[in-house]
Amino acid sequence: MSRDRLTIIHIDMDAFFAAIEQQANPGLKGKPVIVCGDPDGRGVVSTASYEARMFGVRSAMPVREAKRLCPHAVLIRARHSLYGQVSNRLLEVYRKYTPTVEPFSIDEAFLDVAGCERLHGDAHEIAQKIKTEVREGFGLSCSVGIAPCKLLAKMASDMKKPDGLTVIRSEDIADIIWPLPVRKLYGVGGKTSQALESLGIRTVGALAKIPIELLTEKFGETGRLLSNIASGIDNSRVNPSIWEMPKSIGHETTLTEDSGNEAFILTCILSLSQQVGRRLRQQELVARTVTLKLRYSDFTTLTRANTFSFFTCLDEDIYQTAKGLFLCHWNRARKIRLVGVTVSNLSSKDDFMRQLALFEEDEKRRRATAAMDKVRDRFGENAITRASLVKPGKRLKKREAERTEGGCGV
Repeated sequence: MSRDRLTIIHIDMDAFFAAIEQQANPGLKGKPVIVCGDPDGRGVVSTASYEARMFGVRSAMPVREAKRLCPHAVLIRARHSLYGQVSNRLLEVYRKYTPTVEPFSIDEAFLDVAGCERLHGDAHEIAQKIKTEVREGFGLSCSVGIAPCKLLAKMASDMKKPDGLTVIRSEDIADIIWPLPVRKLYGVGGKTSQALESLGIRTVGALAKIPIELLTEKFGETGRLLSNIASGIDNSRVNPSIWEMPKSIGHETTLTEDSGNEAFILTCILSLSQQVGRRLRQQELVARTVTLKLRYSDFTTLTRANTFSFFTCLDEDIYQTAKGLFLCHWNRARKIRLVGVTVSNLSSKDDFMRQLALFEEDEKRRRATAAMDKVRDRFGENAITRASLVKPGKRLKKREAERTEGGCGV
């Protein structure tokens, strides 16, 4: 891939969930809107409109805190099916301009428009056409980045939100990217930026000038990745086949007796989370969305989901998210007969952009998980487990369910 050709476009929908709700209900336009799992519960914010963000409301913030910051906000329960439908329609728009489209999440996509210039113009013209079509056809806005590679295009789209269009050329890296604080680099979150700052590395430019040997000595192979992103080096290609991956991976457990025992059900959720995480690692996949399924004694079913800002394949991340959904949404007056944990929004662990999203994983947790996998490979699934699983309890009748149909991981 030429590092000088501006053929990569990254499209990031602005406040996607909240914007869809405002478009569906014109009375919400101009008002602070907060989309969350449960407006009356203890969940977290999925998306906040820009009107709500002016009051400090952010994604993943507890709903209670969001209400305190913006008491006059309109809280709406997330409608993931609707958002998925809109996402699929947007992808159809993008594919009118190039067949090389890679969904990056429900509200983001990469496009490679190389070879499409004669039909549709250069990347800048294509981006403008898409922005116009999205605005007129959907009533939504998007921020767009154009660059020679996915990494720079992703960073560019974040620079002029909302409704922006930013171009970063290879020769712009020193002027545009290097003055930024290291925490502004895509994939570098709180832990990594603190570690870098403790070494006196506070800007992207300073990071780019550190010898790669010193970075790998301190951070292992992650150091090489840090050096590459600071220099704007990314040779990964826009990969449309990512969309053909399994939609989700999940496990369900039917209890032999209906239960209202919180500790016991959490034990089930932990076991399921470990199984799902192991399947992810075996297939070298990572996920962004965790869904919890509860079926009550009367056979009514509750499903709730939460989406990370990062990709993961670690048991603990899956469990903590599923646990939070359970504690937030379980009706304690009702007994449960089935529990399920599913991950979706899947991607290849080896993809460069996904590697960046794994930066904040604790290296000790990764090593511990890998060690447990090796023991299970040799001695079986039940050879090693977390201590909280080794306790008396009801016997489980297990049923695995892996969903492998293609389509949007919503």
